[in-house]
Amino acid sequence: MGLAIKSIAIIGGGTMGSGIAALAAVAGCSVLLLETDRDAAEHALKRALATAESPQEQAQLQSHISIGTIDSDIARIADADWVCEAIVEDLAAKRALFSKIEPLRRPGSVVSTNTSGIRLSDITSGSPDSLRRDIAVTHFFNPVRVMRLMELAPGAQTRPEVIAALADFARTQLGKGVVHVKDTVNFVGNRIGCFWMLSGLHKAKPFLAQGLTQETIDSLMGAPVGLPSTGLYGLIDLIGLDVMDFVGKNLAANLPPGDIGLAYAEFPPVEAAMLARGQLGRKSGGGFYRIRKLDDGVKIKEVFDLVDGDWRPARPAALSERQSDARTLLFETDAAGELTWDLLGGALFYAADLIPEIADDIVNVDRAMRWGFAWRRGPLELMDQLGPARIIARLDQEKRRLPRMLAVLREARADTFYRNGEFLGVDGDWRPIPPE
Repeated sequence: MGLAIKSIAIIGGGTMGSGIAALAAVAGCSVLLLETDRDAAEHALKRALATAESPQEQAQLQSHISIGTIDSDIARIADADWVCEAIVEDLAAKRALFSKIEPLRRPGSVVSTNTSGIRLSDITSGSPDSLRRDIAVTHFFNPVRVMRLMELAPGAQTRPEVIAALADFARTQLGKGVVHVKDTVNFVGNRIGCFWMLSGLHKAKPFLAQGLTQETIDSLMGAPVGLPSTGLYGLIDLIGLDVMDFVGKNLAANLPPGDIGLAYAEFPPVEAAMLARGQLGRKSGGGFYRIRKLDDGVKIKEVFDLVDGDWRPARPAALSERQSDARTLLFETDAAGELTWDLLGGALFYAADLIPEIADDIVNVDRAMRWGFAWRRGPLELMDQLGPARIIARLDQEKRRLPRMLAVLREARADTFYRNGEFLGVDGDWRPIPPE
């Protein structure tokens, strides 16, 4: 009989921890939510209650979530089937907390760390085998109750029963789309998505100098290619330059040697200056965009022009018919087409080259980008739409090495990565697509 999860102890009641607590309480679980002190715990409970969609749901959250402090109540984790760590993204802090957790939890209980990018092998370095056998990464995407994706990564010693229990619970009780990932830096969604964003800040520079506006770039990186309407700069504004800087530093320290992401981990000078003066994005009142209220009360949208270094009124972008369809846009020879080939194409090729390093197959990679970053199609699905033969022909013309999965596709003499309910494996064989 598999491991059953009915009670959860969550340590850390910030945005992620309180969100996980609310999600589990709505599913009927008994939840213990621990914070550093009583005031922080009360605030965490308020965060969880604020996610309720009705008075009835709020009452359920109130009845299913109990709170406490780490110093006074951590021994209560012995009653939990699943102990979920959701504290700050700091390696030393996580290691210190797990040294407290291990002697107190029930033997054989499931343990996880909710981290967006720190490798489990680094967190558990020096930990006893008893913890290594029972722990996994459960990376929920924010906001927890809205985003479908949960990335699940085992460690080298994690028992299969632990992964099975967490996957089954997340799917059937929490309603999550579970993506199985490898224990690598930033896992799948953030590894590809942040590469696209950070490389975009660099790759857009010459095209801005040629006259493409930020508004046009965001329009190109939206609906035409099946990405959210925020585009590149709008998405970074939503996330915050401070968060992206943290991501970049983590990548710079942990990406394997030779990874092309290393070239983009550090901000270009203009964005570095924005970060230094606190021009972070929506959280600071403005980043690449801002809304300014005029004296007469009228609100206008402004853009921080990266070429001129000053604010100006935002201008709507007008795309041509060919620029509005990814199948023509990526193969255009104008500035818009070249940028899209370099920026979006670069992210697609990066994803195709990371399999099986970050995940065993293309299905998990595609689902991570659809469920975690709201891409209409995942990277390999998007290449199917564009036509892999056209992509391969252009890469050959440019005398570029084929990314791993494109090389597999050519060797297998396949036309697409997906066909008739099957997907192409890294070994060139076809396999049934697992149900979502």
